[in-house]
Amino acid sequence: MNRPKILSVLLLLSLFIGNIARADEGMWIPMLIGKNYDQMKKQGFRLTPEDLYNINKASIKDAIVSLGGGFCTGEVVSGKGLLFTNHHCGFESISANSTPQNNILDNGFYAKSYTEEKPIAGLYVEFLVSITDVTPQVMAALKGASDAERGEKLEKINKKLIEAATKGNRYRGAVSSFFKGNQYFLYLYDKFSDVRLVGAPPQSIGKFGGDTDNWEWPRHTGDFSIFRIYADKDGNPAPYSAGNVPYTPKKFLPISLKGVKNGDFAMVYGYPGSTDRYLTSNGVRLAAEQTNPIIVKLRDIRLKAWKEEMNKSVDTRLKLSSEYNKVSNYWKYFIGQTEQLKNLNIYGQKQQEEAEFTKWAADKPQYASLMSDYQKLYAAYKPYAIHKTYINEGLLAPSFVDEALNNCYGQLALEDKEHTAKEKDEIREELKKDNDDYIKTYNLTANKKIFTQIMTSWYIDIPADQHPAFIENIVTQIAPGNPSQAFTRFADYLWEKSNLIDTTKLKELLTDRTVEKLRGDALVPFVINLSPGSYKKAVFGTKLSDFDTQKEKLDRIYLQALLEKNKDKLMSPDANSTMRITYGKVQDYTSKDGKHFDIQTDIDGAMKKYKPGDDEFDLPASWLEAYKKKNFGQYADHGTLPIDFITNNDITGGNSGSPVINGDGELIGLAFDSNWEAMSGEIAFNKDYKRTICVDVRYVLWCMDILGHADNLISELEIHKN
Repeated sequence: MNRPKILSVLLLLSLFIGNIARADEGMWIPMLIGKNYDQMKKQGFRLTPEDLYNINKASIKDAIVSLGGGFCTGEVVSGKGLLFTNHHCGFESISANSTPQNNILDNGFYAKSYTEEKPIAGLYVEFLVSITDVTPQVMAALKGASDAERGEKLEKINKKLIEAATKGNRYRGAVSSFFKGNQYFLYLYDKFSDVRLVGAPPQSIGKFGGDTDNWEWPRHTGDFSIFRIYADKDGNPAPYSAGNVPYTPKKFLPISLKGVKNGDFAMVYGYPGSTDRYLTSNGVRLAAEQTNPIIVKLRDIRLKAWKEEMNKSVDTRLKLSSEYNKVSNYWKYFIGQTEQLKNLNIYGQKQQEEAEFTKWAADKPQYASLMSDYQKLYAAYKPYAIHKTYINEGLLAPSFVDEALNNCYGQLALEDKEHTAKEKDEIREELKKDNDDYIKTYNLTANKKIFTQIMTSWYIDIPADQHPAFIENIVTQIAPGNPSQAFTRFADYLWEKSNLIDTTKLKELLTDRTVEKLRGDALVPFVINLSPGSYKKAVFGTKLSDFDTQKEKLDRIYLQALLEKNKDKLMSPDANSTMRITYGKVQDYTSKDGKHFDIQTDIDGAMKKYKPGDDEFDLPASWLEAYKKKNFGQYADHGTLPIDFITNNDITGGNSGSPVINGDGELIGLAFDSNWEAMSGEIAFNKDYKRTICVDVRYVLWCMDILGHADNLISELEIHKN
């Protein structure tokens, strides 16, 4: 028997036993939540681990869905497939179904019958079926692999495991890595692609506070929207059809009107996107000083150009609002993350942890030089970090660049004889969706301004010795020494000569698109040079790929060492868009400057912020009338109406829309944001300041019931009163 191999597996298992970590930190794998059970009970959880995750009978996991590949989370709240999520998660679906004549984004919408529910092309949800630990199989396949071989061998074993797990069933399989490649789990998902918009409040409720209040507490935002999952008559997933019926779920969440108080148990169950809690001090400094400020700068260019156009007409505002919403959310996030990385001295904290680690590793040759290896690696990479950030956030950000690349590569695939007819149909469908989305959101003035300003910014910020010839030549040949003028004139040339940018010309091209026609387009040589693979190879050689490969290796060794160092403690893996449970409490807090924040906001606080006609703080007439009459229905609490509350749960992007569940398994709210004082949470959790901002389910139901008169929807819900 291979004793070292057995020990390595035991080491991985040991991470889920031993001392209990702080309950308010950690995104835990549902299959293994039993290891946390004693602490959860002490906090006020009154169900069993099997109530949370079970593959043999219905459990709460069967009421939770990932939306559209993981951009948000939703929860099933009725036996007819009704789904709650955030307003900002449904924003694109709502705005896409809005016109100046039927402006449901501004006016709100609640379907009064199934026939009024709106199909959303391309939107789907996935239910988790099961999780299986496949670490032994993966590690056996990777044994002896060199760094160069590792990726190919990993892909091969993952494919083999997925094929075996999905043979003879309809499920989608995925193998996900944990602890930087030290552990692997196989996930099976059931995908439903007929999802329809059922309801949403006016955006003055759903987005109340706008960018000003975003990532801030206190909040007064009704951040919710409602969808419904449909299936065929036998309850199986099916493409959209008028003959489909509401899906009967294995499990749905009952709703509690009991409210919350400080210290109550609270659990968030969802799909957090990504964290990097084991990032070293080198990465923290790089983010705070270099990459984050560039991301903010480049997003600011797009937001200002769009906003100027959106202010000109309702039609333009509706067309651009979804893209604006997505970009603005993380524009402010990166401002906050940078500020809090500095305020909370995360760099200093990481250095202390690394000094402790180095002391522990001093007599372990395989780990002793890790921190110095990281320092050397980052020192070599630092001169190129800003340029790498510019690739995705800058050079590829103008929508016509992405659209042109999709058309080029898509058409090549369509004319490739190796692709099957089915594959080509899928490519055509994807190309059509991409082009339709581009055409819907195209704005000549904004697009041109964004392109010229980003290119000018790139030219100034990037060292001259990193300028590729195809961009440098634009300036030297058109307006030497004046990049702004050069890129303005270049944009004029592209808009005049290319058939891939302006939508009128594009629509004509799409009726008879061929590789030859695309090759002759004025835009194509430029965007092909911008394609990430070509660009990185031409400009950086192997510098970026070498950094990525070496960092991946160091990260894997570092996490292996930490698992060994902390073998008697629970460690939570980074978020990676897989289902997680985070538990803690409804909890107030005091900021670093001594300001105390209560757990709850109410309708009186929203009224104090109200500004008639304001973009961010206006409110609907129906809301104002109900407030005046104190018409709060069964959702009132001590003479007022609760709106939002906070917990100390550990969440990140992707958790938006996740259910907030009490100790009895009842829905009490929807998670939608984090607070400003803990914006460094993706990199470092702070137990004193980190809070999850949640819309109170009583406010959700009040908006549906009292304002929306959606009696048909309220009647579907299982509501538990005081």
